[in-house]
Amino acid sequence: MRVVIQRVSEASVAVDSRIVGEIGPGYVVLVGVTHEDECQQAEWLARKVAGLRLFEDEQERTNRSLSDVNGEVLVVSQFTLYADARKGRRPSFTNAAPPEKAEPLIEHFIDQLRTEGVSVATGVFRAYMQVALVNDGPVTLVLDR
Repeated sequence: MRVVIQRVSEASVAVDSRIVGEIGPGYVVLVGVTHEDECQQAEWLARKVAGLRLFEDEQERTNRSLSDVNGEVLVVSQFTLYADARKGRRPSFTNAAPPEKAEPLIEHFIDQLRTEGVSVATGVFRAYMQVALVNDGPVTLVLDR
């Protein structure tokens, strides 16, 4: 699994011009799944995301986690995180898991975040989505598991 985490001051995701998920301060987490991924990867990444200290303290050091700042997470499925654009100009998406494998793992990731005490909003799997966010910092990380 691969996640891209962006620290945000606010974010939303819309489907058919209707907002289906929105958060205040927290993280937008784009999630991609590949063929070999299993529940263990989703669980590890959820614990990692929940515990990351990406918010600044009084000394302007990144020492605060989501729970320290009452942050939220907006999870958006993103199969294009496994695009391969090394050859040609049109990316290949063969490294991305098929929907019947990816969707349950993304749902498991979301459930695990909630188990960690994180407030989670989501997009809609396989929908054409428009994500709006205000990247705070900017702070962006990529995690693979």
